[in-house]
Amino acid sequence: MSLPSNLHPDEASPPWLNKGDNSWQLTAATLVGLQSVPGLVILYGSIVKKKWAVNSAFMALYAFAAVLICWVGWGYRMSFGDKFIPFLGMPNVSLDAQYLIDRAFLGYLPNATMIYFQFVFAAITLILIAGALLGRMNFLAWMLFVPLWVTFSYTITAYSIWCPGGWLAKRGLIDYSGGYVIHLSSGVAGFTAAYWVGPRTTKDRERFPPNNILLMLAGAGLLWMGWTGFNGGDPYTVSTDASLAVLNTHVCTATSLLTWLILDCIFFGKPSVVGATQGMITGLVCITPAAGVVQGWAAILMGMMSGSIPWYTMIVLHKKVWFLKQVDDTMAVFHTHAVAGSLGGILTGVFAVPKFNRLFYMVTDWQHYIGLFYGFHDGRTTAGFRQLGVQLLGILFVVFVHATMTSIICLLISLVVPLRLSEEELQTGDDAIHGEEAYALWGDGEKYESKHNSV
Repeated sequence: MSLPSNLHPDEASPPWLNKGDNSWQLTAATLVGLQSVPGLVILYGSIVKKKWAVNSAFMALYAFAAVLICWVGWGYRMSFGDKFIPFLGMPNVSLDAQYLIDRAFLGYLPNATMIYFQFVFAAITLILIAGALLGRMNFLAWMLFVPLWVTFSYTITAYSIWCPGGWLAKRGLIDYSGGYVIHLSSGVAGFTAAYWVGPRTTKDRERFPPNNILLMLAGAGLLWMGWTGFNGGDPYTVSTDASLAVLNTHVCTATSLLTWLILDCIFFGKPSVVGATQGMITGLVCITPAAGVVQGWAAILMGMMSGSIPWYTMIVLHKKVWFLKQVDDTMAVFHTHAVAGSLGGILTGVFAVPKFNRLFYMVTDWQHYIGLFYGFHDGRTTAGFRQLGVQLLGILFVVFVHATMTSIICLLISLVVPLRLSEEELQTGDDAIHGEEAYALWGDGEKYESKHNSV
């Protein structure tokens, strides 16, 4: 059968390239990028006090740019390149023109597309970590933290879990789109870094109202819609599994938001907009490791749990556990990402459907990729328990790696520059740090001279 002329292979479109897959992958990557810039830039700049708006937004923007240079310089090959050690790839540059147009390690895509797609995931991980540090971290320390963390911390879990040669990948860990690599990692690293940086001022900890809730919702909306590419792009092909992942993502997120909202109404008597946003985020995080490998009813159950369990840990447990109270986690990333990410990873080990895993991983290994629920149903209980054990092992590994490496990185940076802003800068905020303020309102620093007719 002859192909239409526009599908004929040529020098720019070799026989292995799938134009449809490549188009969707570039689109999905851009959707994920929009979650960060402008999504989280807007959300961070709006959800903090007015005096921290510029600094918070700029921490996100800086991280996005800095990660890209590290990624093409050495980070991508450390995460997805040739094996260096069992949990890390060989550092190498990813800018050679021939390498960029060669076929990627998975899918019918060129390396350039895969590098771009994986970059936006690495970037959003650093930006999520920033959420725990808003309102007090020295910006110079943040400028050092970003390249060091993406190099020596992110690459370890990315290679171990997502690279086909990674040790956890070989053991069959299911992390569809980053519940471990992105969310659990950022939650643990953010909480750890917040411990070393120290708290905000007492005044800021006691009262930290958003300076613009409407813009905060705009940023949250970009985050939610961008998740279509976040989870829909991970099969690396325009497949039925990609469609399943997208729908499950939005179903779980909506359920989680409504669950959180109902709990706020029951216990506090008011439907909190900020609370609903947190419920949205926990739903997105929880479904991420399972998006394309669970049934729709499982996505609803996961949404109910992601809207209630992180709510409980944040609202109730946080006030009872002494250690949690000592760490000032500005955006509560420990609860919204570490707790919700761990919850999603565990529930993936319970609800993962063998058939959907075969669609995603394209394997026929009956000892891997089966949720405990289906292990009982299919008479393969041992395999189901084994999968749940691998999921728990992955959580322990991610927590150990990022708690350790983040602590080392913070201690090394503290030898060069202070991790925390000075007391004077903490009191003033944006103007002291950047010499710029978010809003030029009428009368703020303006002087209007009265003009009179002279006689």
